[in-house]
Amino acid sequence: MKKNILTALLLFFSVCCFSQLADYRVVFDMTSKDSVNQQSVIREVGLIKDGNPDAKVEVVLYGQALGLVTSQSPQAETIEKLLAKKDVSFKVCAIAMKRNNVDKSQLLPSVEVVPDGIYEIITKQREGWGYIKVAH
Repeated sequence: MKKNILTALLLFFSVCCFSQLADYRVVFDMTSKDSVNQQSVIREVGLIKDGNPDAKVEVVLYGQALGLVTSQSPQAETIEKLLAKKDVSFKVCAIAMKRNNVDKSQLLPSVEVVPDGIYEIITKQREGWGYIKVAH
């Protein structure tokens, strides 16, 4: 009887541990030029990847947030380090780039441009990704 209970507990805990690590995907919605919000998203992406190196993390920037991923950004070096990690991406909305007069050449090299930032977020949500709006 004790052996069965011990086996059941071991099975339960192993399933719980592995289920938390499996399929960790999150998309961050970033629209703010506020430095507190920008530092927050950078910190969160780093913490997620440190805690689960297999996690897939995407930051979608549009609105006033584009400055975060330009070569002039005070956070450029940190962003480049995050982009070097497996399954981390920063994606910028082409519509917002046009509206804010930002050219692709102004972006950090590994930053991707998507046709529509909101559509990118909706697509990720449909695929089962978690969603976090960056704001304070």
